[in-house]
Amino acid sequence: MKLLVVDDSSTMRRIIRNTLNRLGYTEIEESENGLEAWQKMDVGDINVLITDWNMPEMNGLELVKKVRADDRFKDVPIIMVTTEGGKTEVITALKAGVNNYIVKPFTPQVLKEKLEAVLGVND
Repeated sequence: MKLLVVDDSSTMRRIIRNTLNRLGYTEIEESENGLEAWQKMDVGDINVLITDWNMPEMNGLELVKKVRADDRFKDVPIIMVTTEGGKTEVITALKAGVNNYIVKPFTPQVLKEKLEAVLGVND
């Protein structure tokens, strides 16, 4: 299973990657903005997209809309990981096609639970 982690912060990408590695996920791609992520989505076999909202080039919400507009990716789970924690932002992201939402800062347990929820994994 290949996961794509998109965040303009290399530190946040490393935190998410390390957490995913501890959960047993080893095929992890990284992008620092939505434009770069879209290029990887377009050519790769990405199974899960984990994206920040606020990024240069193409933000996370624009990326989500672009991914959801492409039939190839209609079943790819998307988790938004962002500092945007307001109710309006959460609703906007969900309407755009995000499957789950994590507000920074978060614990590894929260990422595990949200990822398992979108993948339909039960303990």
